[in-house]
Amino acid sequence: MFRKSSKTKPPKAAPIERITSVLGPGISWRGKLSGKGGLRIEGSFEGEIGLNGMLVVGETGRVTCQEVRANTVIVAGAVRGNITAEKLEIRSTGRVWGNVTTMNFSTEEGAFLRGKVTMEEKVKLDFKEEKEEQEKSAQPAKNDQGQAETKS
Repeated sequence: MFRKSSKTKPPKAAPIERITSVLGPGISWRGKLSGKGGLRIEGSFEGEIGLNGMLVVGETGRVTCQEVRANTVIVAGAVRGNITAEKLEIRSTGRVWGNVTTMNFSTEEGAFLRGKVTMEEKVKLDFKEEKEEQEKSAQPAKNDQGQAETKS
């Protein structure tokens, strides 16, 4: 009548990408942004973005870049520049001016895109450059003979 339950474990949930940093409303930033993790932009950013993780451009967010590269990009604000991502989602309030290269693309009714969409089976994001640059900046400066400089 009563059976022992089998000791099977439920399947593990897929990892959820998380937002680890926020550029808040009223904040403007210029430069090169790279790293690993999730970023939400509610202010304005101008420069270059290469993010090994998720980028969310919120409704008040404004991004102007030559190219935005991230694993997942969600646009609810405005992006001017090309986007390369494994997954791109443009929400109903989102506006994109630029070409898109992605594996997975979705839009909500009311979303705006002016540019070309290229669907690929695999997208090359190449975050290797950022990793090498971060490692290089962490190393001590070298003198003319190639030896590490020390402060006396």
